[in-house]
Amino acid sequence: MRYSESHKQETHTKLVKIAASMLRDKGPEGFAVAELMQEAGLTHGGFYAHFESKEACVAEAMREIFAELSQRTDRAIQGLPPRHALATVIDLYVSKYHRDNADDGCPITSLNSDMPRQPEAIREVFDKGVKGMVARMTKRLSAARIENAESLAPAVLSAMVGAVSLSRAVNDKTLSDELLVAARDGIKARLGLSDATLEEYA
Repeated sequence: MRYSESHKQETHTKLVKIAASMLRDKGPEGFAVAELMQEAGLTHGGFYAHFESKEACVAEAMREIFAELSQRTDRAIQGLPPRHALATVIDLYVSKYHRDNADDGCPITSLNSDMPRQPEAIREVFDKGVKGMVARMTKRLSAARIENAESLAPAVLSAMVGAVSLSRAVNDKTLSDELLVAARDGIKARLGLSDATLEEYA
């Protein structure tokens, strides 16, 4: 039976979304083509009608993860004044929910340790995703009228990523919570995003 192009595209989109979930959950090393196709209810041989290789599939899944995160963040801050939007981005990222849900969070915090061992094509997608997040942070800092946005954005993103990564690494839940609060408050204080300041821009 021959399927229409629209059916093939729908199947491809479904595979990419499943692959993105698997990648978040198991990382590139634990990613298995057979498991992907089984989850999608398709035969193993059908994989190559959609992807040239496992590497190509992982790369596309990673692009999907970065795109999902960007879209979700944009929805969360839609309509907010610039400084409130920036504060909300920080609150959502450096949070208990993000710490406890790696399979639904930022690929930088969940996949960064895997990248040095990955093929160049996958690393290029990861690099592009990180650069995109830095660019969006730069725009948000500029919109919030924070000086030196371009040089500050990488530092802010690094602090956010580091806080979440460290909070996941420690076993002591109380310490983990404290790390998140201290990091979140510290980043916002550095940017002049205290509650009192935000009220002035409401």
